[in-house]
Amino acid sequence: MTTTKIAVIGGSGLYDIDGLQDQEWVEVDTPWGRPSDAILTGTLDGMPICFLPRHGRGHVHGPSSVPYRANIDALKRLGVTDVISVSACGSFREEMAPGDFVMVDQFIDRTFAREKSFFGEGCVAHVSVAHPTCDRLRAACMSAGLDASIMMHDGGTYLAMEGPQFSTLAESRMYRDSWGCDVIGMTNMPEAKLAREAELCYASVAMITDYDSWHPDHGEVDVTQIIETLKGNADKARSLIRALPGILGLERAPCPHGCDRALEYALLTAPDKRDPALVAKLDAVAGRVLA
Repeated sequence: MTTTKIAVIGGSGLYDIDGLQDQEWVEVDTPWGRPSDAILTGTLDGMPICFLPRHGRGHVHGPSSVPYRANIDALKRLGVTDVISVSACGSFREEMAPGDFVMVDQFIDRTFAREKSFFGEGCVAHVSVAHPTCDRLRAACMSAGLDASIMMHDGGTYLAMEGPQFSTLAESRMYRDSWGCDVIGMTNMPEAKLAREAELCYASVAMITDYDSWHPDHGEVDVTQIIETLKGNADKARSLIRALPGILGLERAPCPHGCDRALEYALLTAPDKRDPALVAKLDAVAGRVLA
């Protein structure tokens, strides 16, 4: 058995949780650069937990400039086992209303300006992201949300767009009607893919703020309205996080879905052909299989 250590990636206000003890902001250096910000470490009901402001405190990173690889690498170096992404999203479904939370289980990745893998020339690896979120961790978050009286939706497809602009009306209609997406956001890719490469369980909590631009009764996205909804969603997210230690438990068995063994058969480059410089950068992410 290993010890469960949760990381929450999300807005700066999520770490203001009653009962968070032994708080310390930790600077972590990685071979992929600096993370978005220092990482707040602490304990919640005896469980170690980390909070990483995805955009940095004060929102200094846009969705395309978030250092996704550094963020995931830093969490892995801190011994994190389970990553919970909390992010604002637009909804393509009438029944998924602003203020509701969706436990995402699928993605369509439309980002194009971001580094999407730790691996590359000199050390090639292919991991499966057929099921990009961890069913066990998603179920735990679902249960925690219901315990906190949040309107939860179990499962949904997240369209990851590059941003920073919101969708055109034509794009919004296509994503909803032709592609069958449920929510839209700008930050869960390549985050989810990198978490899988780092053998971390990953769950995505999509906090709905608006109906994007497809809804005939709501029109284009209103940033003022989004900010107002975000405030209420942040309170709900803190309640969800607060309930997780009691659900997950301190002792952690191997992931039944294999998230923590994703690299088992993924490396293709022969050991004698691997680039030593790249291998050195992979010490935290892939050290288990490269040792």
